[in-house]
Amino acid sequence: MARYLIDANMPRNISVWSSRDCTFAVDFGDSVSDLFIWDYAFKHEMTIITNDADFVDRVLLSVAGPSVIHFRIGNMRLRQFQIFLQGNWAELCRLSSQFRLILVYQDRVECVS
Repeated sequence: MARYLIDANMPRNISVWSSRDCTFAVDFGDSVSDLFIWDYAFKHEMTIITNDADFVDRVLLSVAGPSVIHFRIGNMRLRQFQIFLQGNWAELCRLSSQFRLILVYQDRVECVS
């Protein structure tokens, strides 16, 4: 079963993230580093959920590491994001088991092996 590490810059109160398969980086403290998040996700076989482009660079430059779902949707109200995510979450979960990097835009999804 897939597990997800939700980066600190992502909203917590999203219904699809309320399962025990989701862990929030903020639960590790106020200022956890990207390196900590990367290493923790890799060690625990988790996919990182973020809108931080630094993780994209890390995936592209590394041979091994966790999968990353990177949201590039611009400014979106929380309710809009919740609806967007509910409509796409199952597909994003499926893709994260097949690809190391999933780039999510409002109108498309791009995947990188």
